[in-house]
Amino acid sequence: MKAVWHASVLLAVLLACFGCFGHQTPTVSASETPAAEESLLQDAKGLVAAGRFDEAIQKLTKLTQERPGAKGVERNLGLALYKKGDFFQAESAFAKAMQENPHDYEAIQLRGLSLFQLGRHSEAISYLKQVQSWIGSANVDASYVLGLCYMHTQNYEEARRSFAQMYGVPPDSAQARLFLARMLLRQGYDPIAEQNAQQAATMDPKLPLVHYLLGEFFLYKSDVPKAIEEFELEQKLNPAYAGTYDRLGDSYSRLGRYDDAERALQRAILLDATATGPYILMGKVLIKKKDFASASTYLQKALRMDPSNYISHHLMGEAYRGLGRTADAEQELKKSEELQSAQGTKPPG
Repeated sequence: MKAVWHASVLLAVLLACFGCFGHQTPTVSASETPAAEESLLQDAKGLVAAGRFDEAIQKLTKLTQERPGAKGVERNLGLALYKKGDFFQAESAFAKAMQENPHDYEAIQLRGLSLFQLGRHSEAISYLKQVQSWIGSANVDASYVLGLCYMHTQNYEEARRSFAQMYGVPPDSAQARLFLARMLLRQGYDPIAEQNAQQAATMDPKLPLVHYLLGEFFLYKSDVPKAIEEFELEQKLNPAYAGTYDRLGDSYSRLGRYDDAERALQRAILLDATATGPYILMGKVLIKKKDFASASTYLQKALRMDPSNYISHHLMGEAYRGLGRTADAEQELKKSEELQSAQGTKPPG
């Protein structure tokens, strides 16, 4: 269940969500610097806006050497370094910008984020708490990043409070514990996540999705009967959620209950026809039932939605083989091997 963290996506989100205070940051004007310095600073800003970070960094570094302490230069240098992904140097530049102006909001924000990106979570917290104090619950990303910092420093109570603020629920509620459990799970803190999910279920046994999450934990641990028990309870409490039927279908199929699995997956597909998972599972179940024609129909739908899914190609090969379409089967199996090799994944079992 270890989550894969896409750093580039996070960087884009953080840049977007923390740019909202740019209007509060003191700016450099021509009255505060010589005309040539102002021109260089504006040129560097233009280069940053155009994504030409190395050129901007070169100009700004030269300016810091020629005019140490020039207003706004360290902050803009830090911004260029941050956008380039050089968080170590960016943090140093923002620290100097804060020495120049302790109320430079942008420098405070991005120094905290640089420390977060460097994995120095305990140091980032004080700066990110200032950000949260300015904007409160108005920007959910601020609470999210701060919550991650608390999570990575094992301060789960404060993490829960951050996520509770992010979602607008009481910090000591069952909902807050469920949100924390899901966030912990995404970051790979499975045992702590399960503990919080159990606490949420104890506090509010009818809380939507809490039994679904518990079912996921049991399924991950291969305790399939217990997983089914949780998923069936979730189905009764929250009957319109397609994901529950998908997980039930998977669980039933693991026990060889293919008719039950087929019914559950049909319900999942009818509730949400946009997810590929139920189509793939349905194909697998129907192959087990030797209904190769129907299996190929569902798998064709899955492949139209996601042509790069190697499991779908592998199952399609099995379905074609069952239909006696040997050439088509070999083609699909070869495609599956090529995709899983390119993706660095293991063959389906």
